[in-house]
Amino acid sequence: MHSSLRRNKQRGFTLIEMVIVISIIFILMSVAVPVYRTHLLHAREAVLREDLYTMRNAIDQYTMDKNKAPQDLNDLVTAGYMSRIPQDPFTRTTDWQVAQDDTLLSPDQTAPGINDVHSTSNQNSTEGTAYSTW
Repeated sequence: MHSSLRRNKQRGFTLIEMVIVISIIFILMSVAVPVYRTHLLHAREAVLREDLYTMRNAIDQYTMDKNKAPQDLNDLVTAGYMSRIPQDPFTRTTDWQVAQDDTLLSPDQTAPGINDVHSTSNQNSTEGTAYSTW
């Protein structure tokens, strides 16, 4: 009878063992969550860089092919230079700040228009620069 009582007592975990395990889990999570958030931020920055590069490249190709700059970002989609206007990873909208001036990329260009694009986000990057200046 004494051996069956001992076996029943040894089956479960003590309260102190449970507290130690939960404490270890919380310590590991307190290290992992900030690292995860940093990696997410770096991934969103990489997406922004790639989207800006793609749109700028499409603007240049459109301008050189059509001998006029696009007047709107949707011109790039309708002409087939892009499948869609990408979503800004920080504002989560397709609203981009476009730069228009009278500079011409080639002597054959007949009309000025959009020559650059920027994010509309007011946040700063991990490098310390504003996303809207990229």
